[in-house]
Amino acid sequence: MAARARDRHRSPEDGATEIIRPIDEVVRPGQYLDDALVGQKVSLEGQWVPGDFIVVSSRFDDGVEGYWVTGQFALAVYPESRSIAVALGWTASREDADAAVAALEERAEEKYVAPELRHVVDWQPTPLTGRVISDEGPQLPPGEDVDEMTRMSPAALLSRWHDTEIDGERIDVYRPYLTSDDPVAGLVETELTAISSPAPEVAGPVNWLNLFYAVEWAVFAAFSFYLWYRLAKDAWERELEELAGGDPDDE
Repeated sequence: MAARARDRHRSPEDGATEIIRPIDEVVRPGQYLDDALVGQKVSLEGQWVPGDFIVVSSRFDDGVEGYWVTGQFALAVYPESRSIAVALGWTASREDADAAVAALEERAEEKYVAPELRHVVDWQPTPLTGRVISDEGPQLPPGEDVDEMTRMSPAALLSRWHDTEIDGERIDVYRPYLTSDDPVAGLVETELTAISSPAPEVAGPVNWLNLFYAVEWAVFAAFSFYLWYRLAKDAWERELEELAGGDPDDE
């Protein structure tokens, strides 16, 4: 039990999550994000897919409730087909979020190049950096609006994306999502602000809960042994007194 007091996943060194790494060094499409890599800064290149900018509500930024504008970012790895869900920016106003979606859609439509045409046109992919975060999991909205999204879930966003195939092949989607460092994201100025996404706290290598359980079991085992010893000793003394002809209950 004591051996389990150390975490299964080695904690990253202090500052390791701030070193920008190519996304494929951190996670691949379809893979779950290792606990030690949650919040890792990554870099990637690709293009925004028009028609797939979606607002996610109930997003808190430094304690203030608001909205995230999210989008599908198709990586520049043709002929492979990969996409990642990206939270571009935050705003406290739903009107500003909707206006940002409209502006982003228009600009993305202007810049979008079909993957099969990239080799014949002067196409420059958009660079992007941000933190990779684990999927929050889909959840039904608390109100009556079934179309409202309150969780940042790539699986739920995928079900609403329009462009999910390239040359008849279904895209591979990353399980985690990315919070963008740049709310403009290479497209257009909006009222969005950068999402507050501080570096994750580095946990120590010791799991104190497991360590507490280990100590608790050690104390329990010692008490059990002592109780057994006392019962066995009392029984043995009783037998000796009975063999000697005495009554162990007489004082």
